[in-house]
Amino acid sequence: MGFWDKLANLDRRWIYLSVAISVIFPMLFVIKFPVEISPEARQLYNAVESLPDSSVVFLTFDYYPSTLAETEPMSIAALNQMFRKNMKVITMTTIPLGGPSIAERVTRMVAEKYNKVYGVDYVNLGYKANYVAVLKGMGSSIESIYPSDNRGTPLKDLPLMNKVKNYNDIKFIYVVADNAIVDYWISIVNAQYKTPVGAGMTAVMAPKMYPFVQAGQLTGLLGGMKGAAEYEELVGVKGTAIRGMDAQSLVHLLIIGFVILGNISYFVTRKKTGPGVMK
Repeated sequence: MGFWDKLANLDRRWIYLSVAISVIFPMLFVIKFPVEISPEARQLYNAVESLPDSSVVFLTFDYYPSTLAETEPMSIAALNQMFRKNMKVITMTTIPLGGPSIAERVTRMVAEKYNKVYGVDYVNLGYKANYVAVLKGMGSSIESIYPSDNRGTPLKDLPLMNKVKNYNDIKFIYVVADNAIVDYWISIVNAQYKTPVGAGMTAVMAPKMYPFVQAGQLTGLLGGMKGAAEYEELVGVKGTAIRGMDAQSLVHLLIIGFVILGNISYFVTRKKTGPGVMK
């Protein structure tokens, strides 16, 4: 039996094994396929980068645990950029299920890398119900909505929050979300208080947001794991999004290769058996 005959009768388990290896390998070793940066991702990065050092910014964790693969790398990359510029970061969430704990875990992890002190360099406000009232209320007084942080510490006891009263003291709001909450950040906060808002969203949610970018109501946008990988590339953090895109690209190349070989094998073996003859 020749090569093409063996290929035509290849056990499909070898294909499954090849796909598994293609997924696992980039998670262990960075292959570094080229990452093309979109204008929207670069706009978001430049907006944060152009802020004065030590600016106070909001970073929201408006996503559920089910979308961590797409959204968490965006949050990590954003925190790396913000802490590198010595920005003061206030985090919050409109998601009750997992949002506060995700914000706490991710922010603490990146803060330790830059030796940032809780209460001085960053604060996690946590979750409050009724997000429309929360977003509107913070325009007048953040403390009136969040009397204490996620750990139960009164805001008056946190040095950072003594300097921040409302949106007037916030230079930029970076929303990472997997739902329509970005619409409210735009229509309530950006429209009424003129605070710049940028966003990172899951791939399925991002397309509806591009008109807001074109209208200037949204300062930059990241879409899905691809957008997260772009931001990691811009910030200089080789995180899980770049590895995930490497795995995705490698699997795509593998599938293309199998399709090409399968078609060649089909025509070669068909030629051997003669036209119109089923093998």
